[in-house]
Amino acid sequence: MQPVMRVFLPIVGIAIAAGFGSPASRAFDLIIGAAVGFLIADLGVVRTRLDDLFKELERLKKEFRRRQAAPTAPAPPREATLEAAAIEYPEYRAAHSEMQAQPDRPWEEIEPSAPEANPPPRVPFPPAAAAAHSSDKEPALVAAIRNFFTGGNTLVRVGVIVLFFGVAFLLRYMAEHSHIPIEVRLTGVALASVALIIFGWRLRKTREGYALALQGGGVGILYLIIFAALRLYSILPATIAFPLLALIAILSAILAVLQNSMSFALLAVSGGFLAPVLASTGQGSHVVLFSYYAVLNAGIVAIAWFKAWRPLNVAGFVFTFAIGTAWGVLQYRPEDFATTEPFLILFFVFYLGIAILFTLRQPTKTIGYIDGTLIFGTPILAFSLQSAMLHDHLMSLAYSAIVLSALYLTIAYLLKRRQGDSHRLLFESFMALSVAFLTLAVPLALDARWNAATWALEGTALIWVGCRQNRLLPRLFGALLNIAAACVALSEFKMGDDYLVLPLGNYLGILVQSGAAIFSARTLQVNREHLKELEPLVRDALYWGGLALWILGSVSELHRYAPDYGMAATLLLVTFTTLGSSEIHRRTQLGAARVAALLQLPVMLGFAVYAGFNLPHPFAHGGWWGWPPAFAAVYFLMFRHEGEARASLAKALNSGAAWLVCVLLSWEFAWQVKAHIAAGDTWPTAVWVVIPALLLWHLPKLVTRVRWPFARNREGYLFVAGVGVALYLAGWSLFTNVTSAGGTAPLPYVPLLNPLDLGQILALLALLRYWRFLRAVDSPGSARIDNRVPLPVLATLAFIWLNALLLRSLHQWFGVALDFENLMASTLVQTCLSLFWTVLALITMLMAARKRERVVWLVGAGLLVVVIAKLFLIDLSRIGSVERIISFVGVGLLMLVVGYFSPLPPARETPT
Repeated sequence: MQPVMRVFLPIVGIAIAAGFGSPASRAFDLIIGAAVGFLIADLGVVRTRLDDLFKELERLKKEFRRRQAAPTAPAPPREATLEAAAIEYPEYRAAHSEMQAQPDRPWEEIEPSAPEANPPPRVPFPPAAAAAHSSDKEPALVAAIRNFFTGGNTLVRVGVIVLFFGVAFLLRYMAEHSHIPIEVRLTGVALASVALIIFGWRLRKTREGYALALQGGGVGILYLIIFAALRLYSILPATIAFPLLALIAILSAILAVLQNSMSFALLAVSGGFLAPVLASTGQGSHVVLFSYYAVLNAGIVAIAWFKAWRPLNVAGFVFTFAIGTAWGVLQYRPEDFATTEPFLILFFVFYLGIAILFTLRQPTKTIGYIDGTLIFGTPILAFSLQSAMLHDHLMSLAYSAIVLSALYLTIAYLLKRRQGDSHRLLFESFMALSVAFLTLAVPLALDARWNAATWALEGTALIWVGCRQNRLLPRLFGALLNIAAACVALSEFKMGDDYLVLPLGNYLGILVQSGAAIFSARTLQVNREHLKELEPLVRDALYWGGLALWILGSVSELHRYAPDYGMAATLLLVTFTTLGSSEIHRRTQLGAARVAALLQLPVMLGFAVYAGFNLPHPFAHGGWWGWPPAFAAVYFLMFRHEGEARASLAKALNSGAAWLVCVLLSWEFAWQVKAHIAAGDTWPTAVWVVIPALLLWHLPKLVTRVRWPFARNREGYLFVAGVGVALYLAGWSLFTNVTSAGGTAPLPYVPLLNPLDLGQILALLALLRYWRFLRAVDSPGSARIDNRVPLPVLATLAFIWLNALLLRSLHQWFGVALDFENLMASTLVQTCLSLFWTVLALITMLMAARKRERVVWLVGAGLLVVVIAKLFLIDLSRIGSVERIISFVGVGLLMLVVGYFSPLPPARETPT
């Protein structure tokens, strides 16, 4: 239930702050309320744990004494006893050895002062079930209250508390009803409290707990009397009252240190802080109140000089800032600044010094431990109160932040001069605070909306400390601060024409928040072995959120200051971002950074699509300096992160990059040709085949001679990228043969020697070379290709191209329109087709007969059958006398030649 109290009490503090705070400083009030609630809960947890430890220690002490008093049999060897105990209770082996190795623990005062001649073996025992049960089942605050009233001498503790309240009420009653001079009454009560202290001091060796309770009650009553004489009755001038208070504080500190009693110090300090609250009538000067608290805190500083008692430090911290904050919420006025600011500075200096002393006074076994509550709570609360008083004077707040930054930097420098790593964590904490306040000074001086940047920096500091101390709560709270800062930052964006627009002057704040989120993700990744189950999701969310803020803010600035080069500049921004993510992954192995780096190619594909719809060519508007670095980066990132050569990721990346190169270069080449040869679309259309055909032509050499990326990713380039380019070439061949008229202006049209036909020849040769190489490659990818498909497809493409070549020549030379009706009605076209198909059939059958390819010969024969069918079905009915004679005679003669020179090859023999 302890974590529940650490969440519940901050919520209560926020609710109280929201009810009493002013709208002008609502954010700072909420932070104060949450911080005070958390500190109260933390103090209750610490108190409960200490009481449990002392209770267990008392039980072990009684058991030890009982065994000393009981008659004992001859003891077995010490080693055997310890081994047996360790077997029965293995969890106590480490505890036993630790108690032996640390004689300076706080409970050393109750151990025997000198060892006996033959000490019995110390055998550990299981803990009491009742204590464990109560600690596990009860909330921390309830357990702390129960342990205070039931642990130790209950009657004495309750009696001291009742006596303290009774004296407070007695003073008020005497002031209202008694006729005895107030001086006499207060003196009598003071003498009684001194008697309690003296009596308790005399009993310190025989009745330790009783004696400490009496001394603590007497000190608390003395605080109450002096404060009442000063503030309620005004019979004691401040020049005398405060030296007396200082004397009592010094006396309390001396008594606590001499008796090594943290509980006495807590009791005395608590009584001193509660005295003005109990004796208050609602009137009086805040200067007197804060001066009184300054004296009490000076006593805590004196104790901290000798003892590292964290509960005492935290109690003073909570009392001082809680009561001070309550006064500020209820009674502070702007004209009180001059009399309030010095006390705020003094209290800040007090608890800054106490936090440093706590670290420096650590025992040997815990050197380097810091009190995060005081280290970070003190500047947060102090600056929050300062902000509440100066919320209308932002420059004054900026100067305050600069002073705090310089102070923490100076202290960190002084700590750095101490040799060794024992204070490294304290040094790093102060450096973090110095950087945080220095960064905070900038938005305070420029714009109050930069508070989100401050939250991000505070969240980053909390995550860093949570990782250093392996504590979950600071990490979660830091992540929430970063997320809240990101939400505030996103609310500043406004929708423009095609992108989100950031108001002028807010970009630096976005950079701070982005850097804080990314650094937080990096910190969590470096300490990933300590993260809980769902924290990796928080880490990745912080990283992606930081990248999103960086990209959105930077894109807005690029479009504001370079609107004509927006796409190219954004492409360079993405390139820089992915390279940075790659470096982060290399240093920290952050998975989200690797994914971000691999997004370079998909983002480039998106930019290419955008350019296709909005730009005349890819190198327009700065593309000539945007695309080359992007491609260099994408191949560098593939080299780092593509993984296994035959993996799907490597194949997809290498194939996509190759295709994108082909598309962009072909597009740019076609645009340049069209811009310089303004004579139709044939030239640009033909250029679209050059780059892909050259790539496919040289691909066999590349995958055998260039080690990376081609040879290493041979499967991807041959059977993914190569197949894609081959399909593109086939599609281009079909499309251009069907749609292009073949105009070559300003040059005359020459069959075969024109850009379109040369492109067709280049495409078909590249496809043929590619297929022949695939057949020769011994690879799992080649085994998946059906050998019966590619050659017929190539032959079909060649046949279509040759027919298109004939038709384009007739169109260019004889003016035959290239549409279906005119082609079917033209006698010239029909005669030429009949003769041309017969010649093609003749050539095919001759080559088949020479190579003894029966199937190919039958294909040629089939084409002859088609020609004959065409003669009788089309040519006979539509062609005039001369064209009819030429068609029939020409086809007949060619068939005779075929029959003579290329008879049907015999079928291949099959084994029997």
